[in-house]
Amino acid sequence: MNKSEEKYRISVVIPAYNIGKFVGRAIESVLAQTRRPDEIIVVDDGSTDETAAQIKKFGAKVKYIYQDNAGPGAARNTGIKAAGGEWVAFLDGDDEWLPDNLKLQTDLLNRNPDIFWSVGNYNSCLYDEKRSAPYLVPEKVKTLMCGKDYFDDYFDAFMAGATGHLNTSFIKRQILEEVGSFLQGVTFGEDIDLWFRLAIRRPKVGYVSQPIAVYYLHHPGSLIESTQTQQKMKVVCELVEQNLRLAEQYNRTEKYRQCAGFYLRRFIRSCLFNDSLAPAIRDMLKRLDDFFPPGYKMFIWTLLCFPRTTAAGLHLISRIVRLLNLRRRVVRRPK
Repeated sequence: MNKSEEKYRISVVIPAYNIGKFVGRAIESVLAQTRRPDEIIVVDDGSTDETAAQIKKFGAKVKYIYQDNAGPGAARNTGIKAAGGEWVAFLDGDDEWLPDNLKLQTDLLNRNPDIFWSVGNYNSCLYDEKRSAPYLVPEKVKTLMCGKDYFDDYFDAFMAGATGHLNTSFIKRQILEEVGSFLQGVTFGEDIDLWFRLAIRRPKVGYVSQPIAVYYLHHPGSLIESTQTQQKMKVVCELVEQNLRLAEQYNRTEKYRQCAGFYLRRFIRSCLFNDSLAPAIRDMLKRLDDFFPPGYKMFIWTLLCFPRTTAAGLHLISRIVRLLNLRRRVVRRPK
């Protein structure tokens, strides 16, 4: 281990629930890192398939923890409590890292010792089509950062599309203890919630512009796919409201409102593909009225007057975009 590696003790936390077909791939990708972590903690969140057996094949290379099913946030929190490292990196058990993830993250820290958390670019992969592409063009990210390794404010990064992914999160344990760990009892939004709390108290964030992880869309057992959309909408409303109160405490209200509004508009756009969600979208517009510009509200209310027509039109546009290969980014197919 060189001096650079000695500076950072890194714990990797991997939650796993009924992903026996994929968890070995995730662990192998961590073991293949050019900068090896100090420990790998896999939290089995009450799996009933072969997940435990697949994890235990790695023996002493992996610290295995079993708990009754409590959701991904609780599993990650269990891993954080068990971690001995100064820094904690996260990877979902059905995704994988690219080989230079930890090396690039620690190199960034060496150049910017005042940074306490970082995220990075990643490849989105449609599992059933075996199609993969970077979420953002690396050159675009470098331009956004003006040649730096970081954004001065994560909210600006988020609104520019450089959101990062939970699989690229690299956070100093001290900061996790300061802002609180993951939401529990939900299977959606716990990453956004944590990033918003981090950004309110620690705006500056490192960002690795080249892809450092692979996020798989549309494969069986995906935690995100199993969540019902109306439940997601309730979670989104609650986390936006809770973090608004936190932003008010830290004089970050204006920038937070801008970012949360951007997030809500993006979320509503995805919901418009399903005409049955029209009543829930109306409720969200009323509940979070202050986060939406007047013109946007008028436009969405108009679309919601004809939800079936709106949904059909959006699906048609999406099919045309896919057929003509007009979208460079690989995204989840609308339902």
